[in-house]
Amino acid sequence: MSQWPFTRGLHDLGNGCFAYLQPDGTWGWSNAGFIESHGETLLVDTLMGLEITRAMLEEMRRRVPAAAHIGKLINTHANPDHVLGNELVTGAEIISGKAAAEDISRMNPAAFERMARDWQQMGEGGEFFHETMGRQFDFSGVTIVPPTRTFERELTLRVGDKEVRLVDLGPAHTRSDTIVHVPSVFTGDLLFSEASPIMWAGPVQNWIDACSYLLALDVETIVPGHGPIADKSGVRAQKRYFEYLSAEARRRYAAGLTWEEAAADIALREFADWPDAERIVANVCALYREFGAKIPEASAVELFGAMGRWRKRRGKRAARTAAGGR
Repeated sequence: MSQWPFTRGLHDLGNGCFAYLQPDGTWGWSNAGFIESHGETLLVDTLMGLEITRAMLEEMRRRVPAAAHIGKLINTHANPDHVLGNELVTGAEIISGKAAAEDISRMNPAAFERMARDWQQMGEGGEFFHETMGRQFDFSGVTIVPPTRTFERELTLRVGDKEVRLVDLGPAHTRSDTIVHVPSVFTGDLLFSEASPIMWAGPVQNWIDACSYLLALDVETIVPGHGPIADKSGVRAQKRYFEYLSAEARRRYAAGLTWEEAAADIALREFADWPDAERIVANVCALYREFGAKIPEASAVELFGAMGRWRKRRGKRAARTAAGGR
């Protein structure tokens, strides 16, 4: 168990490193990081919108005076819950992997706002988006501010007397997934701690290799993109998830099941209690493409619909079990 409780707000990790946590860590409730040394500062990611990012920055300024001016902002990857508050970090050099910067520059926050408003017109996908994110986050008024500096594979920065290593281990979760190594490690969404990960890009072996990379580091404190602060046991558990899921999906692919049938058929076993278990659907879809299935590129709304169907089926099974199998 982590020595830091999974409570909302800024947690002091020691040696000028901080984690900003957002329970419960499910859809959209991401974590961020902050590093300070000799008055110089670096922020790891912003949050899913302006209001919650503003609250985070205000708490950082109360706790760490140097946070009044943030010199560098790292976007670990191109998901909205890690970038939609970028415009509030005025004057910062914004840094990301090259592919992440390309994807961030193409983001359209008006599309998120439209989904949140018009979800009833989008069928099952809109219903799932509303349930998990649309009714909880305010997407209004956001201007996308993309990175101003990019790198490929590795970049070393200085923050005061600290050496900060950026390593892009993607594509995996997305096309570009950067960890920030201080020596505490901020993983972005390469680690979902005690929660189900989701693979938008792949290939799965890259993500398994990224887990191996994290396990080889001389580090004890790992700040995930979602969920409580972790140690290497959390990385090992996620590695097992992808190894197990890959093997199970391949067997069902060989047997001729569709990707949605395979996702419904796979037992989650030790991972069954992780939040957002429905992400198995998106993961199996990505795996099937790796295996050679000719699957048209599904939109986020279509995948949300499939995940919503999986979640409803699981809820019905749980209700039958609670009722004694009736």
